[in-house]
Parts: sequence; structure tokens; C-alpha cells
Amino acid sequence: MPAPLSVIIPTLNAADQLPATAEALLEGVSSGLVNEVVISDGGSSDATKLVADELGARWVEGAAGRGGQIKRGIDASEGKWLLLLHADTQLSLGWAEVAHGHMTSASTKAGWFKLRFRAHGLMPQMVAAGANLRSRAFDLPYGDQGLLIARDTLNSVGGMPIMPLMEDVALAKALKGRLVQLDAEALTSAERYQRDGWGKRIFSNLGTLARYKLGADPNDLKRRYERQKRSP
Repeated sequence: MPAPLSVIIPTLNAADQLPATAEALLEGVSSGLVNEVVISDGGSSDATKLVADELGARWVEGAAGRGGQIKRGIDASEGKWLLLLHADTQLSLGWAEVAHGHMTSASTKAGWFKLRFRAHGLMPQMVAAGANLRSRAFDLPYGDQGLLIARDTLNSVGGMPIMPLMEDVALAKALKGRLVQLDAEALTSAERYQRDGWGKRIFSNLGTLARYKLGADPNDLKRRYERQKRSP
């Protein structure tokens, strides 16, 4: 019987991040849990494809936009279960056993991992604690927390939203009441927070979420996000 889990990773110039992310997945490969890693690229100009080839990952490519990239990766994958994972997120030791337990529990719920930043200090701890509280209290995990979901469950809510931004929020809304915390951690990069400042990044994220909730076009939100990244 083939391994049941396909890992889907959307990338855009992620050559420096992929090796550590893939290394953390090895326990799932060696235990027979992971069938394949699918890299869904959005037009990288660095060595992302070379790294993916060296890792033995399946490669698909197309227009940039995380929702669409994840959708293409899912369409190219074979597993009955899917792990949606950002390129800069590394799962903690023991994640494969936790995932296997969830997958064999006959649960139709999707699982998210507890967020932790790969950074030291009070602010990373506080922001991660807030994200985990938000996820538990409001059924609203973000993409950097990973998502373990059965293909049938995803199909039952209409599949992956094809959106350039906020696709994780839209999917969480569709899965409301069918999300559960898994007892492992998603260790994600703090680069954006460190670059922009923790306070500025927090308020920017909250503003983007508020505008989306008020009906803003995700394409407009994506353009605004890109302008913010380019600004000094």
C-alpha cells in the first residue's frame, strides 16, 4: 500500500529555506508516512528548482499566488491525505507520529500545528501564543501553522481557494468546526517580523485581515502587500 500523505509546498525563491524544511520531513519519509513532496513554484528566479530536484521532490509550476500554487500541487499529488506547508516552516521532532495518530483516528477534522517562531525573545513568544489562541478560539489557523487534511475533507468544502492572499483564512472559514490542534509545533521564520518590526507587522496583518473581512478584493490586498514589502 502506498504511503498515504502528500506534502504540498508552494514556493517563490525559496532555495535557502527548502533544505531545512525538507529535512524536518524525513521522519515522515523514513516511517513510511510520506508518499511524496510536491513543490508548486510560482516563478522562482533562484535555485529553488535545483534544490527541489536534489531533494527528489515532484515539481509543478505556474503563475504566482499561494492559493493557486497549492491547488496545482494538490492536483499533481496522489495521497489520500495532504499536508499543506509553507517553505519556511519546519515541523518539530515527533510530528510524523502525531500526524499518523490523527490520520488513523477516523477523524474528518483537519489538523493544525502549534506555532513557534525560530527567534528568541518575548515578542516571538507573545505573537505565537496569540496566534495559537486565535486558532483555538476562532477556528482560524494561518498557513504558516501547516494544515493536515484528508483529500475527501478538502473536496467536501469545495477544495483549495484559488486566491493570491488570504487563502488560508478562506479555507479556515470553510472548515469552521472541523479544525483541531495537533500536539506538535510548526517552527516558522520570523524574518518578516524582524525586518518590519514586530509591532508594525502585527498591525499590518490585522489590517489586511480586517480589510478582507470587510470585502476587499484579495488581488488588491496582494498588490498592497507587495508594495509594503518594497517600501523602506
